[in-house]
Amino acid sequence: MIAGSQAHPGKPRAVAAGALRTLRGAWRRSAGIGLALYALALGAVLGLASADWATRGGYPFGGVTVGAWTLWPRVGSTGADPYARAVNARRGEIPLAVGEGLLMTAADDDGGRPLDAACTYSLTGATPPARAWTLTVTGRGEADPARPPMREGFTSTEILRERDGRFAITLGPEAEPGNWLPSPRAEGPMRLAIRLYDTPVAASAGSLDRDAVPAITRVACRS
Repeated sequence: MIAGSQAHPGKPRAVAAGALRTLRGAWRRSAGIGLALYALALGAVLGLASADWATRGGYPFGGVTVGAWTLWPRVGSTGADPYARAVNARRGEIPLAVGEGLLMTAADDDGGRPLDAACTYSLTGATPPARAWTLTVTGRGEADPARPPMREGFTSTEILRERDGRFAITLGPEAEPGNWLPSPRAEGPMRLAIRLYDTPVAASAGSLDRDAVPAITRVACRS
């Protein structure tokens, strides 16, 4: 009787210990599943955020820098990188193929300072040889209904040139004589784009000289 009464109290302790082990195992499994779900969610958020950042502005890779300009010889080719294709898809643009032309963009002046719509710039020189070209200010945003329609770019057939074929364009908020391109807004960053059509340099952009692209010089800024 005494021996039996001493063995009986150990059963609840064994049951409690087993239940505790079960709870610990369940907690470890749930913690592992929760950690995996957290890692997947974090990876998805970071992946989407990085993709949005990489495709929001210009092309992130594949550019050839000449002066203040970056040339993009492969964004319209069959070998374009996935980011370039994503940027084109996001913009809804059809890029120039290698045999059609070449895109040049600039977001800084020759001094390395970001282009600001509140400043006035002088674009002087010439473009690489091409049958035709256009110069535009990209990313103009929504049109201001209170502002009268203004020129948004130039073409090679309408621009006024010097006797030697070179040109001078003024980009700024205030009207100027000659080739004047108005700023897209009162202030803020802006980007220039030159599209060369039927140009022989599309396949050899890396060999261009600094003098082959227009110089971008800051003249003045609003105080």
